[in-house]
Amino acid sequence: MSDQLRDDLLKMMKEKAYRKGEYKLSSGKSSEHYVNCKPVILNGRGLWITSHLLLKTIEHDAKAVAGLTLGADPLVSGVAFASFQFWNNTNPKFMIDGGLIVRKEPKGHGTQAWIEGPVLPEGSKVTVLEDVVTTGESSLFAVEKLRDAGYIVERVVCIVNRQEGNEARELMESKGIRLISLFKLEDLI
Repeated sequence: MSDQLRDDLLKMMKEKAYRKGEYKLSSGKSSEHYVNCKPVILNGRGLWITSHLLLKTIEHDAKAVAGLTLGADPLVSGVAFASFQFWNNTNPKFMIDGGLIVRKEPKGHGTQAWIEGPVLPEGSKVTVLEDVVTTGESSLFAVEKLRDAGYIVERVVCIVNRQEGNEARELMESKGIRLISLFKLEDLI
């Protein structure tokens, strides 16, 4: 079933998420390849497939998934739900405790929190989710905020790794992070 889901998601990504032209990326770099996963992950079927495939890549001892708002918001919610749906009846000990959203700036009122979601015990393992990785900087921002909150983060999982050289992978590895991707840019082209 996983191979069929992966094939279905790849087809959706090629049709709805990939464009060729001249684009400026959020990293500031220019590219002839643009990947916007939102048309796929904000579609019910697309999010369902993506969430189930991402769920298979998180650590079995992870207590939560997390990601930087806005790109990771549907992913975090989708994987938390898929975990409940998949593990609740078959093996609840693998079910994650929820999803965490990392803000780009602290909340401007109330607690001024950087992180929204359930409060987990210090030392809980969290897997970071990302839609597209180019340089890895935004993923590492989320990792740093989660580590500052006392969580253990050792893995970032993305839908697409743009593979701009080995920049993102090397940056992640230098921080003790394993980068996993469902697809590489070359898969979409």
